[in-house]
Amino acid sequence: MNKIALIFTGGTIAMKVPSKQQGAVLGLSPREIVDTLHTLTEFDHLVPHSFADLPSPSMTPKHMVELKQVVDSYLERADFAGAVIVHGTDTLEETAFFLDVTAASPKPVVLTGAMKNASEIGYDGMTNLISSIRVVMEPHSVGKGVLVVMNYAINAACEVMKTHTLNLDTFKSLDFGPLGIIDDEDVIYFRSQTQRKDYRFKPQIRPNVYLIKCYAGLEGHLIDYLVNEGAEGLVLEALGRGNVPPDMMPAIRQACEKGLPVVIVSRSPGGRVLDTYGYPGGGKDLVRTGCVLGGSLSGPKARILLMIALGNHLNLEAIRQLY
Repeated sequence: MNKIALIFTGGTIAMKVPSKQQGAVLGLSPREIVDTLHTLTEFDHLVPHSFADLPSPSMTPKHMVELKQVVDSYLERADFAGAVIVHGTDTLEETAFFLDVTAASPKPVVLTGAMKNASEIGYDGMTNLISSIRVVMEPHSVGKGVLVVMNYAINAACEVMKTHTLNLDTFKSLDFGPLGIIDDEDVIYFRSQTQRKDYRFKPQIRPNVYLIKCYAGLEGHLIDYLVNEGAEGLVLEALGRGNVPPDMMPAIRQACEKGLPVVIVSRSPGGRVLDTYGYPGGGKDLVRTGCVLGGSLSGPKARILLMIALGNHLNLEAIRQLY
């Protein structure tokens, strides 16, 4: 049986609570987690790799680039079937999307984690790990891109998002539903991916890309500040269908005139943006100004994609086509 790389980055799955005052902190080593797996299963083909001990909010795009290099070092080997990446849940969807956009191998890569730490009743870490390993072992997982496996559900990296701060069933594809499930030892796929494109970008990024969430009465001061500070691209989580308060428009127009890509997505968790409205600040006004509509991508994913696009030297028209 081919080996599976088990790459640890940290997160709640490796945490315990020494005391209520201290809160949850890293307390399980990769070796301890793998030893527990061995007592629960007959998996004897796991190769652990300790990449980092990072709480999820500490994960950066630079870490993602380095993680991609580690993942590729295993996928390039003929004796490895794929990789499972153990990750904190707060930024898991961003790392998964980064790895999906830069994927070069058809071998399955699965990201997983835990919503409960190892000191809590109902710790879900081992269940999620076992499910993820089964997904990598399943032949039908080849060519499906980077996947997120949590709470028995298989979701596509390009579609999934964390939807709840506490529930175990937090990772969902709101518009499309899961790709499949893990039922006992069976991996069952219901559908193919709807949104995934075969990007195959090099894992190169430009860091100075910023995300702004729009709200009632927002003006353009933040945009002006970021442009003056050297921003190379902006993503706006706009209202509803992709509209912004009209007082933002002068700053947006100035950013576009300077050649900055300004990508419009929605702060709503479901649906896509479209240039439906023609009033000041509406979608048509934004498109006429030069903004790029970001489809159904979330703000964090749209930012990741723009960082990679700029890192791969795409011009504005190519970026427009990309989204």
